[in-house]
Amino acid sequence: MSRQIMVEKTKEVEEVRSLIKQYKSVGVASLQKVRAAQLQELKKKLENNAYLHVTKNTLVRRAIDGCKDKSGIEKLKELLSGSNVFLFTNLNPFKLALLLEKSRVKTTAKAGDTAAEDVVVPAGNTGLPPGPIISQLGSVGLPTRIEAGSVWISRDTFLAKKGDVIDARLASVLSKLGLKPVEAGLSLRAMYDDGLIMTGEQLHLDLEATKHDVEEAHASAFNLSLNAAYPVAENATFLIRFAHQNARNLAINASIPNRETTADLIRKANMEMISLSSRLPKMNEKIEPTESVQKG
Repeated sequence: MSRQIMVEKTKEVEEVRSLIKQYKSVGVASLQKVRAAQLQELKKKLENNAYLHVTKNTLVRRAIDGCKDKSGIEKLKELLSGSNVFLFTNLNPFKLALLLEKSRVKTTAKAGDTAAEDVVVPAGNTGLPPGPIISQLGSVGLPTRIEAGSVWISRDTFLAKKGDVIDARLASVLSKLGLKPVEAGLSLRAMYDDGLIMTGEQLHLDLEATKHDVEEAHASAFNLSLNAAYPVAENATFLIRFAHQNARNLAINASIPNRETTADLIRKANMEMISLSSRLPKMNEKIEPTESVQKG
């Protein structure tokens, strides 16, 4: 029997070693609180992007020892603890992390689960008949009333905030109400990619914040290129427009006539003439008294 186990373990180590050599990246995700049905569903969703394999950490460590050509992969051994599923892929690590994030599903809570969002029970008909459920709802702070043979929640009620641990009593009530405050799925704990080890935190991307940062960086770079008059495909039209406007203003200020400035120069001369003519009466008033004094 022990010989058979040894043979099976050897075959498993060889399979994992072959997978490590076959794929560019190796991910490690925790199996804690991931149910078998969810894992099977996830395997189907990712079958075109990653190969999922559940095995023991000790066997993976032995497989890594036989992959000397994978630079830096031995550091992955230090991050192997608990129950894990291993993901073998050629995808960009950040893309795989996003795929796993999008594949998470809402599910009913069990005792010890963590709320994925604030838990608020809306007012309305529960559809449940009066009975022990009234005291169960009241035990978690839900105000109730009986109407038309059903138990109603009297008002919207906050029961837990995001990140709170859900106890058995609250989990039971939320399940009876059909609420699913828990997210189930895989989250990468670490990933080896072409010589680099990245943790789950490093792989987490806030897409909205990243999009905003990229937009700000683009705007700053664009403005800098305009101010420095550095021509690229994106700003060439603006630079030509600015150059044309500056040349036109320079020609007008220097009174250089051409096809584009003649009308503006005539308009400018006319305005200066009107301004000067409006000042002449005042200038004459100043001159006339002086002449009178001299005659006297």
